[in-house]
Amino acid sequence: MSILIQNGVLVLPDGPQRADLRVDGDKIVQLGPSLPAGDSRVLDAAGKLVFPGLIDTHTHFEMNKGLANETADDWFTGTRAALAGGTTTVLDFAEPERGCSLASALETWHGRADGKACCHYGFHMTIKDWDPRIRSELRDMTAAGVTSYKVYLAYDNLRLSDAAAYQVIQAVGREGGVLGCHCENGDLVNAGIRAQKAAGRLGPSAHPRSRPPAVEAEAVNRWLAIAECAGYPVNVVHLSTRRGLEHALAARERGQKVYLETCPQYLLLDESCYSLPGFESAKYVFSPPARPLEDQQALWQALERGDIDTLGTDHCSFDFHGVKALGKDDFSKIPNGLPGVEHRPALLYTHAVASGRITAADMARLLAENPARLFGMYPQKGVLAVGSDADIVIFDQNYTGRIASATQYQNVDYTPYEGWALRGRADTVLLSGQVAVEGGRVVLERQGRYVRRGPAGFWR
Repeated sequence: MSILIQNGVLVLPDGPQRADLRVDGDKIVQLGPSLPAGDSRVLDAAGKLVFPGLIDTHTHFEMNKGLANETADDWFTGTRAALAGGTTTVLDFAEPERGCSLASALETWHGRADGKACCHYGFHMTIKDWDPRIRSELRDMTAAGVTSYKVYLAYDNLRLSDAAAYQVIQAVGREGGVLGCHCENGDLVNAGIRAQKAAGRLGPSAHPRSRPPAVEAEAVNRWLAIAECAGYPVNVVHLSTRRGLEHALAARERGQKVYLETCPQYLLLDESCYSLPGFESAKYVFSPPARPLEDQQALWQALERGDIDTLGTDHCSFDFHGVKALGKDDFSKIPNGLPGVEHRPALLYTHAVASGRITAADMARLLAENPARLFGMYPQKGVLAVGSDADIVIFDQNYTGRIASATQYQNVDYTPYEGWALRGRADTVLLSGQVAVEGGRVVLERQGRYVRRGPAGFWR
């Protein structure tokens, strides 16, 4: 049966428009004012905004599988939480073991997600090794619908040399893909951790001291210099600092195509979260860490100007009681990460749209259109248009409530936003034309499909 969404305000690329929308099967088939109901099931969206399905560009589900520091959310619980919040597609990171093929990682991640995911999904591919064997696999990855990759400039077990990063940028670029980077100076992080331990600082408050803003800024600047030499567009993931932002904006002024992702935690949390009593601050150990207010303010200004392209969560949930406690006596052993996939849309609406910082159309660009364009899914996803996928969010802008770990879908024993007030939430969510969320509750599970993505789309 087709579904007709009536009386809502459609959030379109040109701005909000009061109109109806009809879906049939898994596609949008009609947009327009006062569409006849016919034999369609009618959903009344009066007083609500209608967004294209939202996309989270940065998640980590079922990571460290089988280890003591395994994430709390697997592919079922994590994607169910995403869906509850209005996210209909996630892009997770497939990570091969050192010395293993990209194909092995893709097979492993499919084995974890296929048949379990509650929303649609794709994979970025992490490149840890770089040699002719890995280079030869890129064409196979393209054929499999993987067109985005990630490298690290930090973490000894993950990072590449500058020369290897240069070669990866070129190889991925020739394939029509896009390469993102975790930008921290690995040597300086290691030195910072040693310095904090030598000074006897072993608690969570040492975490931000060990990797101050300059550590990110240097790596962003170096990454963009490597990209300039390589001659292809690149992405910076989870940008957290004013100085890193300034380097990116300077690169754009030079004519580089640079795409920027930040996360809700860098807009909403600050370094004061590392001053909580006891071990409580371990909940906020993630990397890069929460920053001083001046960095937060700079990122807000960039968001308002349109300089930020995507807003992912870097969702990587570890139970506070148990897994985070692995670092009780040594901050460097606290598993890095925090939950956020469920609450991202409502938090952004509350603190950015309802507050007047950005418009609903800006929110749609950040959470839907830009991710779909950059990562090869547009216009299949990311827009309300005839022929596009019927992934749709009916958003109740008048809803009020509070975030609570006791009632969240995220399968983790805390939320960094406990007790925070919300204005607005995803009320009804369609996934491939089927009602998957009603009244904010998930009513359809395990219907997520793998998204085969095309070439990256660049617009700057």
